[in-house]
Amino acid sequence: MNINLNVELVEQGTTLHLVLSGEIDAYTAPKLKEELLPLTKRAGASIIVDLENVNYMDSTGLGVFISALKSTKEHGSELKLVQLQDRVRRLFEITSLDSIISIDSTVRGGN
Repeated sequence: MNINLNVELVEQGTTLHLVLSGEIDAYTAPKLKEELLPLTKRAGASIIVDLENVNYMDSTGLGVFISALKSTKEHGSELKLVQLQDRVRRLFEITSLDSIISIDSTVRGGN
């Protein structure tokens, strides 16, 4: 199985834009965790995760974002998810994680 997750980091001062594309599942979540968690340990950092090009995510991906959220609280940084496609947003809503993780209200298309 060759399903990829591409991760691109753009730093602008204390704002860190993490642009993801592909799928977040049991195969790709370790890569996301490896890229995301160190960013959350930067005190004062604002991490913006762009999920516009993520068309699938399972509970493994949710676990990574929960770990990242806990880490931001411990290290004084903040996490915001932006540009979620409908099916990914629904995953956060069904699990009520949208009430604890900052998610931009802009709804993207998707199938």
